[in-house]
Amino acid sequence: MPADPVVRQQLLALLLGENAHMNFDNAVRDFPPERRNRRLPNLPYTPWHLLEHVRLSQWDILDFIRNPHYVAPPFPGGYWPPQDETADQMRWDKTLQGFHADLRALAALVEDPATDLYADLPHAPGYNILREILVVADHNAYHLGEFAFLGQVIDTWPAG
Repeated sequence: MPADPVVRQQLLALLLGENAHMNFDNAVRDFPPERRNRRLPNLPYTPWHLLEHVRLSQWDILDFIRNPHYVAPPFPGGYWPPQDETADQMRWDKTLQGFHADLRALAALVEDPATDLYADLPHAPGYNILREILVVADHNAYHLGEFAFLGQVIDTWPAG
């Protein structure tokens, strides 16, 4: 098998949270609505803030890949919701739907044999789609693990 399809297959597995990483849906499944905005001592964010951060960061990287006029949001504020912002059911659903839509768009880039994973982005020499997919997958896995840990701390993780 040629190397490129193998690389694409492995990138998709990493991006979608297969193999050694929990996927997004497993992390958020059955998370109690009354705990989405709960604050823990010494943390400046809630479980929803963390998921919204993952969504915002993933969207930012997708925009960076696709947009030749990309402008980075301010750091760190542009990558997190305001600390006093909360999520009702509609906002929670919007976060989950946005995450899924952008993940599908990233996966479609990887799946498309016409996508050159290795070429520099025309507007960002030194950066390529392979690198950006790896960054998204790494960032998502890190924070979804953190989300799962928060779930354990606030006793939302399913028994067993």
